Amino acid sequence: MKRKIAIAATSLALAFGASSCEELFNNLEDAGLTTEEVVQGLKTALRVGADSSVTTLSASDGYFADEAVKILLPPEADIIVDNVGNIRDRIGLNLQPAVDSMVFRINRAAEDAASEAGPIFSTAITDLSITQAMDILQGTNPAGSTSKTLKSESEFDSTAATNYLIATTYQPLSDAFAPKISNSLDKKIVGNVSTNQAWSELTGRFNGLLDRQILGISLGQLLGLNRVDTELGPFVTEKGLDGLFMKVGNEEKKIRRNPYEWALDILQRVFGSVQQ
Repeated sequence: MKRKIAIAATSLALAFGASSCEELFNNLEDAGLTTEEVVQGLKTALRVGADSSVTTLSASDGYFADEAVKILLPPEADIIVDNVGNIRDRIGLNLQPAVDSMVFRINRAAEDAASEAGPIFSTAITDLSITQAMDILQGTNPAGSTSKTLKSESEFDSTAATNYLIATTYQPLSDAFAPKISNSLDKKIVGNVSTNQAWSELTGRFNGLLDRQILGISLGQLLGLNRVDTELGPFVTEKGLDGLFMKVGNEEKKIRRNPYEWALDILQRVFGSVQQ
């Protein structure tokens, strides 16, 4: 056990602390570690980081209470949000409670689905080849970039592992999230009304208001507003995944910034207390 702890601690520290391939392999040789041992350390770090992100976001208020990942209404609904006061003042219809309830509900749906990510992340990390893992250690994403790739300000990508997961798991995660999100949106969680029903009621009231005729002209035309017709499921799925990968990327940056401290933290969580 002590050798496992020593190997894991050293490999994690070396893996995330080395700034060049040459330095990395020199450190490996000096430490008497094999490439396979360092790659295993990397996989352990990635798995714990991914698990931490999934656990955080799948908890109650995981999305809702975190402003960085909190999901707001679709952009198409900005027209409702931005005109709540205007509508209330002009015709006495207060849509604010319904808007607040919708934001709460869609975040609960994302939290409900987040747990689906764990097994998919685990498979992707397990399947990492030695070559791919070494690329990641050097700040390069071996799977290439996508439209969802987290941006880096330098050639060294401090979220290379996260971007690898985005490239290899985004679609499987989307496929897994979509039905879970759909079920969550159809689940009656507040006042015996589902999120989809509440959304239909909110947009229906708003659209019905705009359709009212005044001297042959719709109120929407008078106010310069458009109807809102947006399907919640795909929107919440996309935003839920964006928030998840943001969390995973933040965990990766923590590891790279302070690998020694993080390595000890991993060991305490994976192997129990570290013996001196």
